[in-house]
Amino acid sequence: MSAHPSLDHMPQPKESCRITAWLAWFALIALGILWEAILAPIKPGGSWAVIKVLPMLFALKGIWQGRNYTMQWASMLVMLYFIEGVVRLNDAGLSAYLAGLEIILSLVAYIALLAYLKPLKKIAKLKKLELEKLDQSEKFDK
Repeated sequence: MSAHPSLDHMPQPKESCRITAWLAWFALIALGILWEAILAPIKPGGSWAVIKVLPMLFALKGIWQGRNYTMQWASMLVMLYFIEGVVRLNDAGLSAYLAGLEIILSLVAYIALLAYLKPLKKIAKLKKLELEKLDQSEKFDK
C-alpha cells in the first residue's frame, strides 16, 4: 500500500490497448514484408526495401510484454511508418492502397501505445510529487 491514497486508486493500463498495439504492430510488419517482397515492390521481383521492418522487430516482444520503455520508443518509431504511408499515398496502383493501410495501422498502433502509457505517466507524476514532498518535509525536520 502506498503512502499516497490516490495512488491506490489510479487506473491501470488496459490490456486491450496493449493487445491492440501489438496486433497493429505485427500487422505493420507483415504489411511491410508483403508490400516490398510480393505485392507492390519498388523493383519487380522484390526489393531490399523490405528491411524497413527490421527496427519494428526489436519492439515486438516488448510491446507484447507491456514494457513501458519499449512502448515509449515504439510510439515514436511508428511515426516513421506513418510518414512513409503519407509519402507513398501518391504511388500508382496497389501501392497507394497499401500506403493507406500503413497509415491506418500506424495510427492505430500509435493511439493504442499512448492509451496504454497514459495511466502509467499519471502514476509516475504522482510518485514524483510524493517524493518531492517527502524531501521537503525532511528538510524542515532538520
